[in-house]
Amino acid sequence: MTDSTPAPSLPSRRRVLRTALVSGAALSVPLAGALPGAVSAADARPRTGDAPPRAGSLGDQSAVRTLTVGDVRLTYVVDAAMELDPVGFLPAVPASYWKKNPGALAPSGRIAASAGGVLVERGGRRLLIDVGLGGNVLAPSLGVSRGGALLRTLRALRVAPESIDTVAFTHLHTDHTGLGFVPGHAGRMRKAFPRADYLVADAEWEPFWNGEVEVGAPSWEGFMVPMARVLRRFDDGAEVWPGVTALITPGHSPGHTTYVISAGGGRRVLVFGDAFHTPAQIAHPEWPSGPDTDVDGVLRARTTLLGLLGTPRTYGFAFHFGDQAFGRVVATGDGGRQWRPVPARALLPAPIRLP
Repeated sequence: MTDSTPAPSLPSRRRVLRTALVSGAALSVPLAGALPGAVSAADARPRTGDAPPRAGSLGDQSAVRTLTVGDVRLTYVVDAAMELDPVGFLPAVPASYWKKNPGALAPSGRIAASAGGVLVERGGRRLLIDVGLGGNVLAPSLGVSRGGALLRTLRALRVAPESIDTVAFTHLHTDHTGLGFVPGHAGRMRKAFPRADYLVADAEWEPFWNGEVEVGAPSWEGFMVPMARVLRRFDDGAEVWPGVTALITPGHSPGHTTYVISAGGGRRVLVFGDAFHTPAQIAHPEWPSGPDTDVDGVLRARTTLLGLLGTPRTYGFAFHFGDQAFGRVVATGDGGRQWRPVPARALLPAPIRLP
């Protein structure tokens, strides 16, 4: 399943990676509310007396939403609010697109994009895919952000960090690795999820560790060094958790990973990380994102993913699609494709708001 090869020796500080996502103080607002029951997949009926689940707005921050598909329950554990600059983050998207689709933007004129982790629950086990922005912030050229709510969101959901047995990363950018580690004894960084295995694709780890990736790299001392002590690596096609298979989809980063979750009854869910940042790229996969490291690779990855997402009984999870994280890819009448959000029950409101 994973590679238990000992971590490599630590390089010198001169090899600390330059990052376009910089560390900084994060602000947050209190969480409120208890954990209601889960909902079934989109084709199942809600329980009598329950308000039907709904999809949120693309131009809003994501609520903490949950969806049960087959025998798997997925919950978006929101950590951060972000708003991406349409020009700085998505320079390939023509301005005319935003004018024709004003609902794709927040009231600020930027793109609403939450960050956090996907909690996957089945058979008494818990997997967390990615861990949000934490105390990092977006570079001003890319947008604005506030994070740090992940652990409080889990507490509000009554999920103890110790109950999570596996943490798997789609990729190593700072808005997906922010709360992997927290300060421990004498300031030494320790795992935020103490009993969990920490997994990352070998193709993702090596370029970051060797200093080959500059854009988006996480803190050296706050993430890379402690991660080197505990990580377990895997290759394409590995089963990283029962019923969850890794599909390496490079382009946004060297070993960017999509997790394919088999959900019983022929259903599956693809957690596709940052292969897409906005539903506009579902319709126009030729539009890359500014932080993509390999534009041609991104197009190949998207072609693969759109082929999978377009098959029956397949759902997708998007970290950054406003309040429409759960959805499906459907054909349009003109031969194109679009993201169709799937109604998912809101357990809590968005834990952080931007001014």
